[in-house]
Amino acid sequence: MSIKSDRWIRRMAHEHQMIEPFIEGQVREVDSEGRRVISYGVSSYGYDMRVAPEFKIFTNALSAIVDPKAFDARSFVEYEGDFCLVPPNSFVLARSVEYFRIPRNVLTICVGKSTYARCGVITNVTPFEPEWEGHVTLEISNTTPLPARIYANEGICQVLFFEADADDICATSYKDKAGKYQAQRGVTLPRL
Repeated sequence: MSIKSDRWIRRMAHEHQMIEPFIEGQVREVDSEGRRVISYGVSSYGYDMRVAPEFKIFTNALSAIVDPKAFDARSFVEYEGDFCLVPPNSFVLARSVEYFRIPRNVLTICVGKSTYARCGVITNVTPFEPEWEGHVTLEISNTTPLPARIYANEGICQVLFFEADADDICATSYKDKAGKYQAQRGVTLPRL
């Protein structure tokens, strides 16, 4: 397996619609308040995806137990906006702006952007398996004792792409096993 460069990412995005919408270069524009946006788009060896303006903010108002086998959707408050305040020591679920289609010979890993990490905000995303497609559900944790602001339509984490050698492509892809998160759209809660 080898990590792939910006040239490979551009080619795959154009030839195979691997990322839609696709941003050709690294965007570092200024927002309406004169501040730089958190960058997104193609980087040297990855793609900085954006967070969409729809969020599910975790709340403990019901004093429920967090159980991945019996998750209570009432544990979240839905919110849409240009930014989201993540409560102290809590998290939100969000989704990527981009829709991904991962080829059979590719695996991805996502890592948080340093701008957020240096503020105590951690983005967790599981790998995109071969032949998975969909919007990415993002878990954004605020590890601080203060509210943290997440900016919609700006960069949230970087996707790194790894391509298998031609003689070592997986026997069973995510699509082959009819994965439960295949072709997900919107913020998707835990499924069994």
